[in-house]
Amino acid sequence: MATVIIPTPLRKFTNNTARLEIKATNIDETVRELTANFPDLKKHLLDEKGQIRSFVNIFVGNDDIRNLQQEKTIVKDDTVISIIPAIAGGSTDEITFSPEELARYNRHIIIPEFGYEAQQKLKAAKVLVIGSGGLGSPVLLYLAAAVVGTIGIVDFDVVDDSNLQRQVLFGIEEIGKPKVEAAKRRLESLNPYIRLNIYNIHLNSQNALDIIRDYDVVADGTDNFPTRYLVNDAAVLLGKPNVYASIFQFEGQVSVFNYTDRHGNTGPNYRDLYPTPPPPGLVPSCAEGGVLGVLPGIIGSLQALEVIKVITGIGETLSGRFFLFDALNFESRTFNIKSREDNPINGKNPTITGLIDYEQFCGMKAIEEKPLKEITAKELYDLQVRGEKFQLIDVREPHEYNIVTIGGELIPLATIAANADRIARDRKVIVHCKTGGRSAKAIRELEEKFGFTNLYNLKGGILSYIDEVQPELTKY
Repeated sequence: MATVIIPTPLRKFTNNTARLEIKATNIDETVRELTANFPDLKKHLLDEKGQIRSFVNIFVGNDDIRNLQQEKTIVKDDTVISIIPAIAGGSTDEITFSPEELARYNRHIIIPEFGYEAQQKLKAAKVLVIGSGGLGSPVLLYLAAAVVGTIGIVDFDVVDDSNLQRQVLFGIEEIGKPKVEAAKRRLESLNPYIRLNIYNIHLNSQNALDIIRDYDVVADGTDNFPTRYLVNDAAVLLGKPNVYASIFQFEGQVSVFNYTDRHGNTGPNYRDLYPTPPPPGLVPSCAEGGVLGVLPGIIGSLQALEVIKVITGIGETLSGRFFLFDALNFESRTFNIKSREDNPINGKNPTITGLIDYEQFCGMKAIEEKPLKEITAKELYDLQVRGEKFQLIDVREPHEYNIVTIGGELIPLATIAANADRIARDRKVIVHCKTGGRSAKAIRELEEKFGFTNLYNLKGGILSYIDEVQPELTKY
């Protein structure tokens, strides 16, 4: 017998049965048998002349019967028939789908626990995805495919060749182009039925509230602590759920913050889990520590799943729970987290009532007694051209050095103290890494332990030198 999928709005007429087995040879017989067994369905499916109503769509498999033989479409024992009313009840009455959209989203709609109403909620929703890189790529692809009606994308970076190892949203033809523009083109080709808003800007305390307030849900795919605390605080101040994810090397984290459930209870936020950030440089970024290319796809997909659950109300979200995934050992753990009374933004006595300077909060702008001396890529090039005597130290790892070098002497960061005697004191010494973070740590260690006063940090690292001086060199 054929299987008939009953949509959520009509299940009250079928004793709340989502799937029915009907013996018939075509669609007309199927509808007659169905309405004979459940008379209250008849007025919802058939008009006064006994014809299928114009606002009811019927699909055989993935195909609209209007594109087949209409009511005479043949039905077999293994046929799956989906009844899709064009108008559903609830707060999303105005959300409708074209026949092409219904065919596209049929795999969602035929799930009994999901159905037409959940698909309407997705189309009505507005989601802001912050970051379109490793995590943002799978999040954006799956939300667009699922027809989240409006998607905002915040990212001020450009596509780099080193991104393509994990950022599956982009191809080689997009290298050098703004990520938000490249993402928009890719998502429009995936789903032309959604609206995309792009923000090619740096999210900060001055613009975050204005951008986030227009969306229902935030998906945080950022890769630095200042922005992560900024997104959390803005979401809390605006009352928006914040679906969080983070990755590093082989490990990923996922949670849902500031989510208000159907009973009106609001769950914990990022500050309940991490009240304060780690010291600058203690936790390396993916650019410095690396990440397994497939990991963002796994964690980003889970993040997209939680966004969909938040929007539709299906299942149980990760609100109040913190999910960890260890890809190396293929282990996962879920921890319970609770709101803290001493949370500075929404605890018992909140001290944060607006957005703050998050770089200063995370120690990025902490005033040092002795600031590091810096040199730009252009200034280094000028030294080279003039033939001035100096020493160039590269504190990256050997595998990085094998990818590209600008002629520095390789002394990895972990061995810098043990090799202090190799560093000159009678001339200018320029220290560099990939982006400038590790070289700054090396200089501070050398100054504090050995009293060096002639060390200069290459601002922006070797990547800056490649961009400004030798663009023909390999970037990674």
